[in-house]
Amino acid sequence: MSKGFQRLWTPWRMAYILGDKENKQDEGCVFCVKLAEDRDAENYVVWRGMYCALVLNLYPYNNGHLMIIPYTHVPSLEDLPVEVQTEMMTTVSKSLRLLRKAMQPQGFNVGVNIGRAAGAGIESHVHIHVVPRWEGDTNFMPVLAETRVIPEWLEDTYANLTTILDSENDQA
Repeated sequence: MSKGFQRLWTPWRMAYILGDKENKQDEGCVFCVKLAEDRDAENYVVWRGMYCALVLNLYPYNNGHLMIIPYTHVPSLEDLPVEVQTEMMTTVSKSLRLLRKAMQPQGFNVGVNIGRAAGAGIESHVHIHVVPRWEGDTNFMPVLAETRVIPEWLEDTYANLTTILDSENDQA
C-alpha cells in the first residue's frame, strides 16, 4: 500500500449486492410495504403528503438522493390521477428547497425511470428521483470499482432533513 492509501468501507451495500432479488419479489412491493408501516424513521420517510411520500433512497446515487413515491401502486405517471401527479410535482419543489437548505448543492438531477429499458429498478411502482449534485462529485470509484462514495450516513441525512422540515412547520 502506498502512503496515504485509504479504505472506503461500505458495509451497508452488501445486503443489496448479495440480496435474493427473486424471493424479495414474493414479499410484495418494497415501496408499498414500507409506506404501509408506521416506522418512518427506520424507513427514512422524510415527509408524508396526502397522495405521496418523500423518502431517502436506501441505495443512493449521491448523498441526499430522495424519491417521491405515490401511495398508489402503478407502473407509470399517466396511470395516476391528476391530484396525485400534482402533489408529486409540488413535492419535487419541496425536495429542491429542502436539499438546497440542507446541503447547498450546485445542481440537481430530477427524473423518472419508467420501465426496465429506462433503468427502473422497481418498475411496477413509479417514483420520481431527486438527486443533489455538486461540481466535481464524480470520480473514478463508480467506473473502476462499481462503488459510489456517499460521505454521510443515511441516519444523519434523515435527521438533518427532518429537523429542517420540523423547524419550518414550527414557524408556519
